[in-house]
Amino acid sequence: MARKPVVAGMFYPNGRESLEQTLSKLFSGVKHGSFAHIVSPHAGYEYSGRTAAFAMNSLKPAKSFVILGPNHNVLGHEFSVISSGEWETPLGTARIDSELAKEAKKCGILEDDELAHAHEHSIEVQLPFLQHRFKNFRFVPISVTNIDYSENFLAKCISLGKHMAKIISGRPIGIVASSDFSHYLPAKIADEKDAKAIEKIAKLDTPGFFSVLERMGASVCGYGPIAVAMSAAKAAGMKGAEIISHANSGGATGDYSSVVSYYAIGFR
Repeated sequence: MARKPVVAGMFYPNGRESLEQTLSKLFSGVKHGSFAHIVSPHAGYEYSGRTAAFAMNSLKPAKSFVILGPNHNVLGHEFSVISSGEWETPLGTARIDSELAKEAKKCGILEDDELAHAHEHSIEVQLPFLQHRFKNFRFVPISVTNIDYSENFLAKCISLGKHMAKIISGRPIGIVASSDFSHYLPAKIADEKDAKAIEKIAKLDTPGFFSVLERMGASVCGYGPIAVAMSAAKAAGMKGAEIISHANSGGATGDYSSVVSYYAIGFR
């Protein structure tokens, strides 16, 4: 079965030619990198598209990608995967890596659940960037419902990350954690809060990441997916993470009194 796009025409152009033109502009002048895992934003392309292009162009070439996104709609299972089929975008279809999805499910945390993905944009908006950058690839969509900062939720994120590191070890597979950062704060305050969170990400300190987010009352919408990526990076022997690019919605709206902030972050 093919999943139809749900935010084409809203978050990004719904025509092939117009989407290709938009992506070409967003990628223009963006250098290639060599990160195995990244964090990429998922807002409308006019707001976060340039930052997402920096994230995607920093990825190592891979045959498959695990895309972890937050479940904004809080529908379906807490950790949800779709393990077969394909997703459509105006650029064509992206096929799910069924074998990799089956391996991922062996962790005992993931459940096949299309409902969690049916109306969610956080994974969908990443696909045109990957299609533009890599053309031929497969992917595994994993939706994470960020419910709290509990030890139980943290333990699940860490366990899933360790499992993903194990099954992709030595294989050309990348991880994309889809997340925006601070929401609807003055730009200066957003930067200050984000810096404290990113300090923990850079050290691959997943418990510290949860702790600082809870203490600040942060609004990082994809903290669960980021925690999984951090855990996978640490289990794979990576040393840390670094900021590749940074922007906020004020660059598009001109209003810096209430912004959403976007980061491209690479792990290696």
